[in-house]
Amino acid sequence: MPGKYLVFKHQVDGGSESLYLPINIYLLITECVGGNMKPYVILNSAMTLDGKIATKTGSSEISGNEDLLRVHKVRKEVDAIMVGINTVLADDPRLTVHKIPAEPSDNPLRIVVDSKGRTPLNSRILKSDAPTIVVVSKEAEPEKVKKLKEKVEVTVCGKERVDLKCLMGAIASRGVETLMLEGGSTLNYSMLINGLVDEVRVCVAPMIAGGFNAKTLVDGEGVDFMKDALALEFKKVYRLGEDLVLEYKVIN
Repeated sequence: MPGKYLVFKHQVDGGSESLYLPINIYLLITECVGGNMKPYVILNSAMTLDGKIATKTGSSEISGNEDLLRVHKVRKEVDAIMVGINTVLADDPRLTVHKIPAEPSDNPLRIVVDSKGRTPLNSRILKSDAPTIVVVSKEAEPEKVKKLKEKVEVTVCGKERVDLKCLMGAIASRGVETLMLEGGSTLNYSMLINGLVDEVRVCVAPMIAGGFNAKTLVDGEGVDFMKDALALEFKKVYRLGEDLVLEYKVIN
């Protein structure tokens, strides 16, 4: 297709359809796509019996080896993985498929939600193991964005904070159909409260951490009344070693 055109992929009955659009129209559509234009999102996490995903010091070695293998199998199946900047700063994750047999092409697209562009330039997630997008807001310092662009793709989505609905629409338009959310408390809450999560998979380990300042599965403001809590529909439960894996569908 000659000229400045980009491919816009959207879902139709029985599959997807690609449209070649002039770049100005493409950007207008993908800047903030509304409606149901989003990937199928799986929130995946490991937590203690009392709901902690990390201790007050940030220690997060929770699930056993069997569950780690399960997570890498899911990584191999999905199109993308998403984390927030706090996870990058605390854990410096690779977010690749490396605990099971895999080819470099099996690594999903890595997405970092980083409103201010704080991702350290020596982060493992910026290495060339897999394609990576750092998503910033318009508030990110231009110099930080420039340096990040020297390593990976940088996308602006949102004014002061990353607009998650806009982001989901943008990545869906480029062909991402399934996404695993490996976020921390804050990103998990934001995705859930915006109705962007379709499924929750949680590995519960037989331990109790406690701690006022220990991170829980979901943080944020929360609801005032239990009647307003996000409803889930049970799918299945199974044991992996000493851990228990629970799977739920989110009822939006």
